[in-house]
Amino acid sequence: KMPHILFTGLEDYKARGTQAAPYFTVTYYKEFAETKGVVLVRGDIVFTSKLSDSEARWLLETTHSFYMNDTRYKLVERFNRETRDFEFEDVLSSLGISAG
Repeated sequence: KMPHILFTGLEDYKARGTQAAPYFTVTYYKEFAETKGVVLVRGDIVFTSKLSDSEARWLLETTHSFYMNDTRYKLVERFNRETRDFEFEDVLSSLGISAG
């Protein structure tokens, strides 16, 4: 269900909305998912001045952790289905990051 993910900066998103340029793109190649049980993943940093390799790796690993962990996935569902009840602090807490 996730062939592509686009990451951009918060300030760019605030200024340009859905027209904000992606800093990092991720593509999933699912051709071998059924026959081999493997999904190939490619990540491309579009703006190296905005995002380092290690930051992009962290973004990808963290994103995957929300789709591969039932407790964290509930936050994804809440964000998509119950936006009014979504609290970003819950995301930070699930990652062990203090909001303060």
